[in-house]
Amino acid sequence: MSELAPEKAQTAPKRRKALRIMHVDDMRQLCEIVRQSLSQDGHTVESFSDGASALERIKEDPAAFDLFISDHHMPRMNGLEVVHELRRIAFGGKIFIYSSEIDEEVNAVYLTLKVDMVLPKPIVLPELKQLLAEF
Repeated sequence: MSELAPEKAQTAPKRRKALRIMHVDDMRQLCEIVRQSLSQDGHTVESFSDGASALERIKEDPAAFDLFISDHHMPRMNGLEVVHELRRIAFGGKIFIYSSEIDEEVNAVYLTLKVDMVLPKPIVLPELKQLLAEF
């Protein structure tokens, strides 16, 4: 029996890292869909409908999140404004920005701020899940 245990351990699939994710989008239904889908994969997701509320939460504990995912166009504070603040407070997690339209100038600013990914909307959940699996 003791010979089977090591063999089983070698063939067990590698477990993905469960991430602590903040997702920000002014489309509440999208926030709920993303939260449910990523939660099924073991991730913890906190959702906010505007950048200012999200930033308030991150400032409470900047180390509480591994990943910040946000839409660019939002009320109260857009994605670019939030990312400026995240860099100011030295947020250590990765940052993904989604947008249906970002001009080259804004994209260049995101790159200067070392955003990890600027991705097109709509969010395609299988693609997002693949990116998370590569963490």
